[in-house]
Amino acid sequence: MATKITMPRLSDTMTEGTVATWLKKVGDTVKEGDILAEIETDKATMEFESFNAGTLLYIGIKEGETAAVDSLLAIIGKEGEDISGMISGGNAPATNEAKAEAPAEAKAEVKSESQPATSNQQSATSLPKGVVVVTMPRLSDTMTEGTVATWLKKVGDEVKEGDILAEIETDKATMEFESFNAGTLLSIGIQEGQSAPVDSVLAIIGPAGTDVSGIAENYKKGGSAPAAPATAEQATTVTPAAETVQTTTDGGRIFASPLAKQIAKDKGINLSQIKGSGENGRITKSDVENFTPGAPAQASQTQPASSEPQAQAPAVRPFVPAGEKDTEIVKNSQMRKTIAIRLSESIFTAPHFYLTIEVAMDEAMKSRAAINNIPDTKVSFNDMVIKACAMALKRHPKVNTQWQADAIIINHHVNIGVAVAVEDGLVVPVLPFTDQMTLTQIGGNVKDLAGKAKSKKLQPSEMEGSTFTVSNLGMFGIQSFTSIINQPNSAILSVGAIEEKPVVRNGQIVVGNTMMLTLACDHRTVDGATGAQFLQTLRQYLENPVTMLA
Repeated sequence: MATKITMPRLSDTMTEGTVATWLKKVGDTVKEGDILAEIETDKATMEFESFNAGTLLYIGIKEGETAAVDSLLAIIGKEGEDISGMISGGNAPATNEAKAEAPAEAKAEVKSESQPATSNQQSATSLPKGVVVVTMPRLSDTMTEGTVATWLKKVGDEVKEGDILAEIETDKATMEFESFNAGTLLSIGIQEGQSAPVDSVLAIIGPAGTDVSGIAENYKKGGSAPAAPATAEQATTVTPAAETVQTTTDGGRIFASPLAKQIAKDKGINLSQIKGSGENGRITKSDVENFTPGAPAQASQTQPASSEPQAQAPAVRPFVPAGEKDTEIVKNSQMRKTIAIRLSESIFTAPHFYLTIEVAMDEAMKSRAAINNIPDTKVSFNDMVIKACAMALKRHPKVNTQWQADAIIINHHVNIGVAVAVEDGLVVPVLPFTDQMTLTQIGGNVKDLAGKAKSKKLQPSEMEGSTFTVSNLGMFGIQSFTSIINQPNSAILSVGAIEEKPVVRNGQIVVGNTMMLTLACDHRTVDGATGAQFLQTLRQYLENPVTMLA
């Protein structure tokens, strides 16, 4: 019997979705686990997997079309099965079935990997048969342009569906970009290290030997695409795939398809234990499904002989005679550009004010030492600050707010962002529902997210939804500092170092340990008294840590 497939709810805030790309066409055989389509939600573009097997009989929402959650997306059943009644009873008109069948093959030839094919209809008609224009994808909800960090294919290489074409640096992370088409890489439009807006021509894939000269110009979006894409004669300017993989896999890098990662996550399987059968040792869906725990994976042939992390020696500046000017120009990364834009917007639009308190940390130090004596337990002072903030925010929700032109949003859930310094700047991974976490859960999650941030493996979804932010420079010996609010939050806490110094207790000068905390507040949402009351509660928790365990 045929099965209706409806528009899925792929995020907690999703109310409608857009079909970015269909990976199956009417008449295709669908197996359980096959990716049917890429669906753009309010947060990201995600693969939608089929949980049914059969023949794709009907497509109700075309590429580029948007529909509400639970709208009729497709129908899967037996070949030749009568589904007219199901179509008329669904959310899509019955005429869509006939329309879906005829142009499906043509659309497959001209679709763009990162945006709906309908946007390219005018110029797509001039494409040679089988040629696909791949554009710069939107890999995060805030991404407006991307930088090609590494090409894993060069012009003239064969590309299979599922191969990684390139690593693309967004405003939040460096992410793998997977090909959803097969053929030969005919042209590269954006070279390594170059940046271009979303929807610029990234590459062209098609049958070997096809003349694609002039195609990039026809697909320009307001002049954003490079005018001179690389051709086969210029292939030597692109780093060969084998060399790239050899230098990246040693640093804990795992190549795996998005579906394989999801299956491994659901089954609790560590991908590092699996030997991939795909290109360059890439882990596929079948590798995960056929994996038997217990036998360690063999070392990849592309890994260097030593598995120890190699410290990279700092570049030595050439000698410059005294009295001569010496300058160096470093190109701004996408992350650095985004930091500049966001922080400038925050400091110039949100009226900041700052409140500072000094907290006695003697009891916190004793409590931490006792907790860390428990086997397999490790809690930092930063974890204790985060826990205290989460509990204080529940008591002072006006600090856990967002400003909008016509209203103030008060968040009664607590999602704390933790500022992490990385090579190119700063990222803020988020701990969802922090108030519901124990100290050890906070410590484990922070460690995991910080590791991902430093290895550029953070996903956009792991940096979204913060309601408050903590920034800690105490480990660098900074006594106190002020931070710029991480919009759309209303406040950020700056955490200084714990210092041993003389303090007055009960009229006596004794040696104590104190820490400076500075709260930056958006005066549009947080008044001075509100911020002060929050800090008083925060101090109570930190000076009496046992109250956080109640």
